[in-house]
Amino acid sequence: MRVPGARTRTHTPNWPTRCPGISSLTMDPECSQLLPALCAVLADPRQPMADDTCLEKLLDWFKTITEAGSSLLLLQENPCLVELLCHMLKPQDLSSRVLSFSLRLTGVLAAQEDCFQYLQQGELLPKLFGEAGPLGGAAWTSPAVRSGWIQGLRSLAQHASALHFLAHCGAVDTIFSLQEDSSLFVASAAGQLLVHILGLSMQGPAGGPPSLQAGDWPACAQKIVGHIEESLRATATPQITQALNVLTTTFGHCHNPWTQVLWVQLSPLVAGLLEKDPIPAAHSLVDLLLSVARSPGLSSSSCGLWETLAQTLSHLSPTQAGPLALGILKLQDCPQALRAQAFAVLLQPLACVFKAMAQDPGPSGVPDGTVGGSMTAGVPLPSKAACVGLLCRSLAHLELLLPLPQRPCPWPQAPLLGAAVTLLQLCGGSARPACDMGRHLCTLLLGCVRVQRAALDFLGALSDGTGPRELVTQVFAVLLEYLRSPDSSPTVLKKAFQATFRWLLNSPKTPGCWDLDPHALLFLRDLLPVLQKRLCSPCWEVRDSSLEFLTQMTRHWGGQAGFRHALLASEVPKLTEQLLRDPESYVRASAVTAMGQLSSQGLCVPPAGPEHQGGQQKSLLVELLHILSTDSEGFPRRAVMQVFTQWLRDSHADVAGDTEQFVAGVLQVASQDLDWEVRAQGLELALVFLEQTLGQPRSHCPHAVTPPVEAPVGPLAQALQPLCRVRLFDFAFRALFDCDRPVAQKSCDLLLFLRAQTASSSSLQESRSSPDVASVEAALQRWQAGDQAQPLGDLEPEVVLAVVRSLDLEGLRGALAESSDHVEKSPQSLLQDMLATVGVLGENEADCY
Repeated sequence: MRVPGARTRTHTPNWPTRCPGISSLTMDPECSQLLPALCAVLADPRQPMADDTCLEKLLDWFKTITEAGSSLLLLQENPCLVELLCHMLKPQDLSSRVLSFSLRLTGVLAAQEDCFQYLQQGELLPKLFGEAGPLGGAAWTSPAVRSGWIQGLRSLAQHASALHFLAHCGAVDTIFSLQEDSSLFVASAAGQLLVHILGLSMQGPAGGPPSLQAGDWPACAQKIVGHIEESLRATATPQITQALNVLTTTFGHCHNPWTQVLWVQLSPLVAGLLEKDPIPAAHSLVDLLLSVARSPGLSSSSCGLWETLAQTLSHLSPTQAGPLALGILKLQDCPQALRAQAFAVLLQPLACVFKAMAQDPGPSGVPDGTVGGSMTAGVPLPSKAACVGLLCRSLAHLELLLPLPQRPCPWPQAPLLGAAVTLLQLCGGSARPACDMGRHLCTLLLGCVRVQRAALDFLGALSDGTGPRELVTQVFAVLLEYLRSPDSSPTVLKKAFQATFRWLLNSPKTPGCWDLDPHALLFLRDLLPVLQKRLCSPCWEVRDSSLEFLTQMTRHWGGQAGFRHALLASEVPKLTEQLLRDPESYVRASAVTAMGQLSSQGLCVPPAGPEHQGGQQKSLLVELLHILSTDSEGFPRRAVMQVFTQWLRDSHADVAGDTEQFVAGVLQVASQDLDWEVRAQGLELALVFLEQTLGQPRSHCPHAVTPPVEAPVGPLAQALQPLCRVRLFDFAFRALFDCDRPVAQKSCDLLLFLRAQTASSSSLQESRSSPDVASVEAALQRWQAGDQAQPLGDLEPEVVLAVVRSLDLEGLRGALAESSDHVEKSPQSLLQDMLATVGVLGENEADCY
């Protein structure tokens, strides 16, 4: 019977018969039965076509099959695929998506040389990829078809037969033209294909090494190199850019000796670009030079690369030279003179700032660069945008250099600190320039948020080094100025807090002591009133950043006497407690975290308000439980659970008094929360309580083997009683069937940990017909079916252990580790869905997920 929607078979050439002895990973019989109908649908322009996602999945499936076995056998067992490809040759209104898919599929199949020859004998490849194919038709106007043509050639270009085909079918010339395609994706893919063909052609005869004489290279390679030379001599910047990009990719991917011959041949043309004004494709030129410098296949000293790099640094503008200078300084082996020149280029914008602000013409400590351009003129840059961009890039590049072992030595720490402070003063309006150039710079940078952010990031990074005491004092002064200023934007203020914390963290300390030094404590006394003001800011981002800063400070210095005294003498703890009721949920969450940290260090004040009168020690606990129970937003509730879990780990005073009551109350609320992260954190708290109860801390390595508890029946059952009383297992068993996978995985981990800890126990072997066990297992089955209304009730330890041993937790963990759509992602499901969209399958045959 003819399948609805299918078309009669088209005539195909006389293909060779099936070759014996070929093994393959063949597709499932069910898929083989569906494939002819799908090919008929794809070949029929009247049928509505599935979306691109389905075609991509279908192509991925064919790639998987061909990577594991024979493409030739796949075609011989499924002749409908050949019919589909032949159908693409007919003059008809084919979908551009289907034609693109067919071209890519042909490339995937022809990647194996025997299948390539099989398709070549039927003259299918020349008709699809030669001038007689889509190249001359209306379909070529679609970027999808041009892209599919390129990707198909990229896939099949894997062997000598394909290289011979490309050289004689005119494909290389078409690829040259596609480099100028209006679609950036097509143009980029064309350049990458040229690189691949060049590398393939240079593999040499029969896999041997190619000749190192450029004149003896294969004709295809010489043609590509000739095209690159012609493009480098062109006057149009797009052509030069294309050539440079092809060379950049070539030197980045090909590291054979022939690449050095290629560079020696082309480097004079590359160097000739520096003589043009302006230099064309400067960014692409920088990328190429760095790619060549990093290539292990080139000897930089013997091919004149260092001289070319030095010449390029001196010709590029400051903006263009920055990335090249950074790349040079990241190289492992580089002449010292070139490194010094590159470092001077990065420092030049800051050197100009020093010159503009200098009271006298003495040296600034920052070396002057030798880079040309407007930075060496009187005014740094003619426009604010150019000045800001250059300074931000310079600061970012220097920040990237800081942690590198190959950074310049000696490192000018003090001058760079001074430059960062000066920039912040210029942007903040506190600088006092003494010359016209300085006043012009101040006008350009006043209130510039971009430079403020970049300078604060750089200043924070410089905290890992040292500096003169008077300069460090200036650092803290400018940071305090920004924290106080009402003009500081929320993002600038956040970065100021981050930089302040880093400088306090790295302030000079007595060896073996982590306390703040006297100078830092003096700064802290000035800082806390500012923090109080920021906690009352009308901007929620400012309140949030202030709370995060307070939490960091308390975590590191909460036990230090000077810090404790200064903090308790301020209004900060009280204001933090009030922010637990902030209208913004992010702020409430940060306030919860801050109050949890303050309480852990004994720096917490009792919550204010008539509802807390008479409560002293546990008033914060009550407040946090109230937030967990009633807050409408998830962020504060998650923060409460994290605080409670940490309190339990640290044996917090409010928890240690009655741990069971605390855990029972928290789990009761967390188990009913609609936010899966709260439930998952509740299971984390339950796991901490389980570890503490059994006295066996859990290994954080998922593959570690935890030794079981060696305990007789009585003590083990007694140890598990607290877990039963807080209804931990009711929560854990219910979470096994949670609709959110992370919660079920967390519960599975908890029960597996329990089973591992109790595996060697000689406890009673409960009978499967035990009424209690049977009732629990029946309840679990109802829960799995979706009916979780009935609770388990009070559980005895023996019942819990019997149920845990009976559950297939390993199987459940494996099932949870699979993606949620692992069944629907099967090839059979994909084929059914694609056929269902055009009505080929019956209603019940489709797997519409």
